[in-house]
Amino acid sequence: MTIIKKTYGALILLTLLCSCKDDFFKPDYSQGPITEESVWVTDRRVREFLNNGYNYLINRYNVDGNGALLASASDEAVNSNLNSSINTINNGTWGPQRTFDSQYTNLYNGLRVVNVFLEKSPTSVITPRSDLPKLRGEAFFLRAMMHFELFKRYGKIVLANRSFKVTEDLDLPRNSVEEVVQSIVADCDSAINQIDAGWTKDWDAANYGRATKASGMALKTKVLLFYASPLYNPANDKNRWREVAKAAKVLIDQNKHGLLSNADFQNLWDYTNTATSYNKEVIFATPAGSINTIEANNAPIGFTGGLGRTNPTQNLVDAFEMTNGKPISDPTSGYDPQKPYTNRDPRLAQFIVYNGSTFRTGSLTRAVETFDNGLDNVLSNVNRTKSGYYMRKFLSTSATYNINNATSRRRPWVLFRYADILLAYAEAINESDGPNTEVYNAVDAVRQRVGMPKLPTNLTQEQMRAKIKNERRVELCFEEQRFYDVRRWKEGETYFNAPIYGMRILKSGTTLSYTPFLIENRVFSSKNYLFPIPQDEVNKTKNLGQNEDY
Repeated sequence: MTIIKKTYGALILLTLLCSCKDDFFKPDYSQGPITEESVWVTDRRVREFLNNGYNYLINRYNVDGNGALLASASDEAVNSNLNSSINTINNGTWGPQRTFDSQYTNLYNGLRVVNVFLEKSPTSVITPRSDLPKLRGEAFFLRAMMHFELFKRYGKIVLANRSFKVTEDLDLPRNSVEEVVQSIVADCDSAINQIDAGWTKDWDAANYGRATKASGMALKTKVLLFYASPLYNPANDKNRWREVAKAAKVLIDQNKHGLLSNADFQNLWDYTNTATSYNKEVIFATPAGSINTIEANNAPIGFTGGLGRTNPTQNLVDAFEMTNGKPISDPTSGYDPQKPYTNRDPRLAQFIVYNGSTFRTGSLTRAVETFDNGLDNVLSNVNRTKSGYYMRKFLSTSATYNINNATSRRRPWVLFRYADILLAYAEAINESDGPNTEVYNAVDAVRQRVGMPKLPTNLTQEQMRAKIKNERRVELCFEEQRFYDVRRWKEGETYFNAPIYGMRILKSGTTLSYTPFLIENRVFSSKNYLFPIPQDEVNKTKNLGQNEDY
């Protein structure tokens, strides 16, 4: 916990000089150097201090410094860069001295910022004064969000619900899971209660990315979902699941968010302008500027030198049903192994680039060739797809890269969206009471949005559980849900300690042949349900401790 031991003056400097990502995060330095005293006596400075708290939220399009998504540390994808540090999670070398994506220091630094704001703001200058509760509501949300990100990774953590003084003994033990969850829920309730209804209406463009009342509701739903899941609820206390459903229903009944139509669905990630970046399905997303690195890192190699970093696995592709709603393993589904992408769930084409599908970047549009030595699978190219697939989700068709006058697009990372909440609601009710009408309605809404048929009627609880899990796997692929879902379900040994497959395609004349092949065997053990605490943090304290078996 020594990482948060900073002088207050140093904190002010860090806070006001950090990089800013969006319009409402840009402080004004035209009046010269900023003193500590001047922050809390000037309305603009107080707001800037809070705004900086948003800069500690984590944009997830590049988790290894070389374009990787966390999806490549799950059974969703492999990374085309075989030297990526993300492979430490997959090959059994992940540990306290070889951490990945720990975010430990970043999040505790962010917690100090929001705690200082919560402590100083009651006596600070805010004009009009009626804005103070709303701003504090945002701070409570940010504190809850940062604690949740730590909780997802480490389980038990040291709660930072106040700023710590330099003179304090910071050799603190971690709080229990129950205490952590209670603290996050309490902060969510404070955010929900203090951010008023007007604060949740359409922000102007300069303020997109701020926390809203619905943001607090979504975060509360998610932390309770983790707490109710097998990882933390081995006795399957059904009341925990009912609390999840209750929290989700409050958000649903707010009627401020909903599913986009299928025609607009790609607008979740094809950000041609601000309006499409923050739409009714997006409950909360990080602030963002305009970039084109997502396309440059993930586009097929044949499109102006894309790096094709995130390669979907055959494991994931096989999870997409046929358009008749049957899994491809069902002999009556109509699946043809030599026409593997025909009559599949429309989301397969929306989220994944496969051989023969059309891809566009800027003015370049053509069919993708992932057969051996096709334009997008040149075997001598080190960046070629390692699975026979490329990722389409998140990529803007109007962004361009590696050309003169390249075009960038605004790219927030969506942390909470409505489809996720609907599926969490369905999961919670199914686990507490079985598959009733509410469960069917929630899941079917997500499926029918893209033209998939409703679920079969009269499913058992176990059958519905499997359907919900698969729906999450498909609908939320690449969004970091699968990485944590499998962990909270305690199914890591089944899915992450298993072979990862791709699709090899050979072309002879005009004939294509498709053969699944083994890419690699992944390693997962029980300790990997939680992240290792960085060893340098453990070495600084006696009471922090390490997660089991690391």
